[in-house]
Order: sequence, then C-alpha cells, then structure tokens
Amino acid sequence: MKKSIVAFAVAALTVGSALAQTNDTIAKVKASGTITMGVRDSSGALSYTLGDGKYVGYHVELCQRIIDNLEKQIGKKLAVKYQSVTSQNRIPLVQNGTVDIECGSTTNNLARQKDVAFAVTTFIEEVRMAVKANSGITSIAQLNGKNVATTTGTTSVQTLRKNERARGIDFKEVFGKDHADSFLLLESGRADAFVMDGSILAGLIANSKNPADYKIVGEVLSVEPIAIMMRKDDPAFKKLADDTLIGLMKSGEIAKIYDKWFMQPIPPKGARIGLPPSENLKAAWANPNDKPMEAYNAR
Repeated sequence: MKKSIVAFAVAALTVGSALAQTNDTIAKVKASGTITMGVRDSSGALSYTLGDGKYVGYHVELCQRIIDNLEKQIGKKLAVKYQSVTSQNRIPLVQNGTVDIECGSTTNNLARQKDVAFAVTTFIEEVRMAVKANSGITSIAQLNGKNVATTTGTTSVQTLRKNERARGIDFKEVFGKDHADSFLLLESGRADAFVMDGSILAGLIANSKNPADYKIVGEVLSVEPIAIMMRKDDPAFKKLADDTLIGLMKSGEIAKIYDKWFMQPIPPKGARIGLPPSENLKAAWANPNDKPMEAYNAR
C-alpha cells in the first residue's frame, strides 16, 4: 500500500512538474531546443503561407524578433516549428502547450483574457465587409435577406449582430473554415458579403484573380486590438515579448516592418495591400498597452 501511495505521489509530482513547465515557456523551449509558432494560412499580411511549410507576414516577423531575443536570453539557437492554426483551435493549442506563441490575427478581448495572455497591441483592426464591386451593397442596411460569410471561431459576425445599425436586419450566416474559404464563398456567389478585419479583406482581395471585382464597403463595425498570443500566467515570457515589441515601437523599427508588409509589394505575387497605419495604431505604438477590445469600443 505504501509503495502504491509513493508511486502515486511521484506520478502526481511528475505531472505537476510537466504542467508547470508547459506554463513556463522559457524553461520549456530551453529544455526542448524547439519553439512552436502558431501561424495562419490566410490572415492577410499579418500571417500567411507561401506553401511548402513557409509562413511570412507582419506578425510572423514580429514573433521572430521575440524569438531572437529569447535565444539571446537562454544562450542557444532554437529550432522554429510552424503550426498552422485556425480561428477555432488557436486558443486550445496555446493552452495545452502545442503552440508556444501565436502569431496570427487574434483579437484581444476580455473573454479571451480569461484563457490566454496577449502581448502589447501591435495592430489595430477595423471590421468592415467585402462585397463584389457590382453588387450595389454599400451599407449594413442592405444586408437584409442576404447571405453573410464569416470564418468559424471569429468575432466579426457577432460584432455585426450587436451593431446598432444591424437592428431589424435579417441575414443568414454562411461559414468558412478559414479566411480563404470564407472569401471563396463570396467569390463563388454563395455569400453576398464577407464581414472580417479590414486588413484580411484587403489582403485576400489583393491576391484574388481579379482584385477590381471586389471592394471594402460599409460602416466600421468595431475597432479591435490585434495581438500576439501566449499562455496565461507566464509573466517571464510575456515580459520578454512585451520588451521586444516596445523596443521596436520606441526605435521606430515597427513602422518600417509595417511598411514592408502593408505598403510594399509582398510575396508570392508582388501584390500591394496599400493599408497605411491608422491613427489608432499609431497611438498604440506611441503608448504601448495590452488593453482589450472593450476598452476601444466603450466610447
């Protein structure tokens, strides 16, 4: 009986130690020599795939800067593993230790802050809608009786439903498994509008077969802080990430990185998103913070 109790105690300590290390990202990656970056296949210029397991974008590059500083701190080179995530699975994969740092297009809000942590805001999104240029749709009021595409696991259509201008408007949601799939619903005529972050819409349009066939229209539905995501209750790793990003903001380097991905031609087609930084984003760079979406929309 004593042996069983001892064995159980040892097993419990082992599991507890493993869980503790999962929540201590710096110790975890130092021990394994590998860090896993959560990336998106089609999140506009923030994070997207070039194929063959290659991922690039504004947030991917910012995460690489964080990893560079992490390597300096632990004194060793890390192997970077890319894990494609979706809007549905990104939070669980961060929580369970599969992904160490998520570098996609995640909105920082109060509900998510209960489950994960966010670095200081590095992008400010304005949610709008993309439509076909010849659709005649220019406002939310014209969505009555229409099919509206949304990506499973995102906040955009919830935001639309809560918007005062959407009261009394009856539209049907159609779901894409990722942003590219949602855009395909619009492209194929199965959806009349695609409601999403403006930067993602701009990126998808820029890389479509005929960019002139689409336009971004309508009222701004919400202002959303987008941030790099990591595990909750891991202050050392959050501090390293925040210090890295704040350093880029203070030096002005982050504006150059932004310009590279949003104002210049980007791979693979040399498309140009053409989305200058908003006044809200410039304010976030000038005064770094990790405030949730609710702080931006409580005006």
